[in-house]
Amino acid sequence: MTIRYLIAAITLAGCTAAAAQTGSFRAGEPLGTVNESGVATPMSDNVKVFGSFRFAESCTFDPERNLILAMNAGVAQNMEPNDGYVSLINPDGSVHTAKWIGNDRNGLELNHPLGSAIKNGVLYVVDMDHIRLFDLASGQPLRAHSLADAGASLLNGIGVADDGTVYASNTREPQRLYKVTADGDISVIAEGAPLMAPNGVAVDNDGNVVVVNVGNNHVMTFDPNGNLLRTEYAAESGNDGVVITEDGTKYVSSVRFGSISRIRPGQDAEVIAVGIPSAASICYDSVQNQIVIPMNNNNALGFLPLD
Repeated sequence: MTIRYLIAAITLAGCTAAAAQTGSFRAGEPLGTVNESGVATPMSDNVKVFGSFRFAESCTFDPERNLILAMNAGVAQNMEPNDGYVSLINPDGSVHTAKWIGNDRNGLELNHPLGSAIKNGVLYVVDMDHIRLFDLASGQPLRAHSLADAGASLLNGIGVADDGTVYASNTREPQRLYKVTADGDISVIAEGAPLMAPNGVAVDNDGNVVVVNVGNNHVMTFDPNGNLLRTEYAAESGNDGVVITEDGTKYVSSVRFGSISRIRPGQDAEVIAVGIPSAASICYDSVQNQIVIPMNNNNALGFLPLD
């Protein structure tokens, strides 16, 4: 099994001009330029640009547009708060839109996006102690749920059920799994052991919640009320992301060991890729049948074709 690395370019060529600060939100446009006469020109199809990342932590896949949405933290909070953004990436790793959400900051708050998920035309992102919702078609911010009063210190992984219920992990103390209904009701459905620095979260085909730990190799399945149903084991510990395909196969990324584990239903885990620096919160590209691997401060995405 081979893996391609796409390392971020230092400079993004041909980006569209930033939107004027008109006070209304405006999403970014696909790569292009505006010449000295003010004429906008899309980038020609025979040019490909790679990169656009700054601390890419997670991704999610939009099959309708056949695009990867990459979450970027931007610069550190102590340098410039509210610098997070979302890139649109083509399935071959080339850049579609360098800054889609984050083209301007009008009406936008996105500080340090980590986990992400798509459900029913909505992009869900965990951002420090908030869950933020965006319209998937336009990038327009919709609403946000603050979990600060519920004790959230670092929301990390996120999974969304068909009815819009959100499940989010808090990796630092208190180590928790939060449940947020579509109406905004917040509850803690699991706390402490067996959670051990919980990170990646996914909702499986039965509506149960799968969580992986950074602190060990446990892949835990909870029911929607937080009851532990079963525990499987990734091949290595230090896990960050988890995705579940239609046949129930789980793929788990180890950010500490740089590997991808595959757990087929009823089988032990097998390692299918190794040596991936900072393999963070992965996503599954169901059209190209590949795993996409954000690589944190390597400012890159890795692409792993599946058998």
